[in-house]
Amino acid sequence: MMMTLELLKEKLSGEKSRALLAKLYGQAPEIIEKQVERYIQAVENFYRIFTQQGSSGFYVLSTPGRTEIGGNHTDHNAGRVLAAGVSLDAIAVAAPSRDKVIRVYSEGYPEPFVVELDSLAPRKEEEGTTLALIRGIAKRVGELGYRIGGFDAYITSDVLGGSGLSSSACIEVLLGNIINHLYNEGRIDEILLAKIGQYAENVYFNKPCGLMDQIACAVGGFVTIDFKDFDNPIVRKIEFDFTAQNYSLLVINTGGSHADLTDDYASIPREMKAVAGALGKKVCREITMEEVIKNIPGLRKQLGDRAILRAMHFLAEDERVVRQVEALERGDFEGFLRLVNESGNSSWKWLQNCFTNKDPNEQGITLALSVTENFLKNTGKGACRVHGGGFAGTVLVFMPNELLNGYVELIESIFGEGSVTVLSIRPYGTLCVNSNI
Repeated sequence: MMMTLELLKEKLSGEKSRALLAKLYGQAPEIIEKQVERYIQAVENFYRIFTQQGSSGFYVLSTPGRTEIGGNHTDHNAGRVLAAGVSLDAIAVAAPSRDKVIRVYSEGYPEPFVVELDSLAPRKEEEGTTLALIRGIAKRVGELGYRIGGFDAYITSDVLGGSGLSSSACIEVLLGNIINHLYNEGRIDEILLAKIGQYAENVYFNKPCGLMDQIACAVGGFVTIDFKDFDNPIVRKIEFDFTAQNYSLLVINTGGSHADLTDDYASIPREMKAVAGALGKKVCREITMEEVIKNIPGLRKQLGDRAILRAMHFLAEDERVVRQVEALERGDFEGFLRLVNESGNSSWKWLQNCFTNKDPNEQGITLALSVTENFLKNTGKGACRVHGGGFAGTVLVFMPNELLNGYVELIESIFGEGSVTVLSIRPYGTLCVNSNI
């Protein structure tokens, strides 16, 4: 149902809306009030920009960022991952336009992104831009037999680029869901929205990404994904109440630059697949730990030690994801955290993606992990691991709330004010707020 500003304000004051906001962003009253103000401000900005909309109404949509929790560098070798939607999100205020043009104003950008629906072929000069994503998403939705149409949208996002929370996948899924609700009555399911976003990023944006980020943003909550069949991954949402654990999820920005790390990232799937190839297979999902260990002498001569270690990491990590899911499903949060620590230890020692050999003096990730482990020593609580691709960037920490303030103070004294982002696991993926308040 379309909504007006007056109706939105009325709805946001109701118990149903407040309950939804608490689940999306956190239960503290000040957090809920902040989000109420954010939504109202977004709508007022929409009306200010798109004056022709008048009082005809709009849709409000939200899509979370995502975090990788288990399965570090397993997806590209047909492995399993555990991811989750988080409490930082992008929201859009959108309404159908009167012409065949998509106009998107994004907070922080001086000019709108404008795409005409009569011209949806890929454009070389748009690669790496938001225009490419909009054009690719619209094209793919139409190719799949769904309706497309022009729309006006205002987007504001807390999922900042470079945060390690997949801002690009978040926006892709959000844009797809705008078309989904404006023109298709919400009939496009979350997995297909994720695939549409991946298509736009692969074909139009020209970035060869996997599907984990888009799926986690689209589905929300804890979600496990099995990539044994790349084209049809098995996706399962895990029902687990993270807020009841009295823990916070933290992402620490260690300040490292991702520049010139392409070779580091590319070396991991290449070396894993080389080990699989030496054993007569294509990817590590098709081999066993026993095969690797049995053939170490020959593999060392052919590929070197690091490739073997990385293949061993894959095999242990892929199985570890299964045990993480089992722990969550039986409510064993302490057991789950032990497995998170195991994952981090494997990434550090076996996968070796906590710093780049190009600059061994810069080891922000390794330093943050070491300081965190020392902080948690003797508590029997908490967990930490490298977050995402690694080599530079962010660390993921599960921290008990009673230790949170002291830990944040310590880490920010090392990596700077604002280096710690405090999150929670969001139980919902991409959604139309109109339908839920």
